Formats: sequence, C-alpha cells, structure tokens
Amino acid sequence: MDTKVSQADSWTVAQAKAKLSEVIEKARHHGPQVITRNGKKAVVVVDAALWEQTQKRDRKGNFADFLLSSPLRRSGLKVTRLKGGLREVDL
Repeated sequence: MDTKVSQADSWTVAQAKAKLSEVIEKARHHGPQVITRNGKKAVVVVDAALWEQTQKRDRKGNFADFLLSSPLRRSGLKVTRLKGGLREVDL
C-alpha cells in the first residue's frame, strides 16, 4: 500500500460525509485517506487490517525488552554520568 497522500486521497469533512462509503472503499483498496478541516489535515482513515498490523508491531514487549535486545547491549559502549548532581535550568 502506498503511504503517500495525493490530492485524490484527500477529502474535506463535507465531502467525506457525503461520500463516506467511497472514502472507506478507497482506504481499504488504495491506501490511507486524509480528511481535512479548514484546509488542514485533521484525520486519516485507514484499512482496519493495516491499523491492526501497525498496532501489533508497535506493542511487542516493553521498554526493558527493547533495551535487552539492543545491538548496543554487548558493544562495549561506556556510559558515564556527569558528577555534580542536577543542573539548574532557566525557563
């Protein structure tokens, strides 16, 4: 599926309301469909299978698993902390 959004893949809210079935069909067969509000991107309609696939991919393990599987784990990288405690920051 092509993730680039062309003008044909973009709908105003009014167009999307009037042609919701077409928006859904295009999302299922031609890729994500952008719905704009006031000329700015507001939401994207995507195929449910694509959405589920991206959600599964993003939820494998936790942060600890991620760190343990890092290619840098046994690379010999040395990390040292700066001495002196917290630094002050002006906001």
